[in-house]
Amino acid sequence: MTLSGFDGRRELEAACHCGTVRFRLVLTDGLRSARRCNCSYCSMRGAVAVSANLDDIHIVQGADKLTLYQFNTGQAKHYFCSVCGIYTFHSRRSVPSQYGVNVACIAGLSPFDFDEVPVLEGRHHPKDRDGGALIAGWLNYRSDTGG
Repeated sequence: MTLSGFDGRRELEAACHCGTVRFRLVLTDGLRSARRCNCSYCSMRGAVAVSANLDDIHIVQGADKLTLYQFNTGQAKHYFCSVCGIYTFHSRRSVPSQYGVNVACIAGLSPFDFDEVPVLEGRHHPKDRDGGALIAGWLNYRSDTGG
């Protein structure tokens, strides 16, 4: 499937690395919401995330294996598989009606499918200052096309 195939509002399959946690989701704005964040947690986690409304994620297996991590204000809820440790999704502090979903969990998608991903300014969260999301920079990926 091409990246444009992910842009329609249709149900997608997703899972953690070991397959213990499986979920279905519908993206709010296709892959146009793809982003990274430079807050202390996201910088260490390193995932590319896309958005899904809270009602558009349905866990079909392994809900009891999801582990919750919260820090700082405790508003964002970061979920990961307690078996393999993979971050699956998190409720967003900046948009509480949405989850950020790890693109690497979505079947047929990889963070390396994106040539360029905006990095949001999370060290100074939009809820802690005036103004909306601020782009801190861009993350670029270029595949090795040589021999």
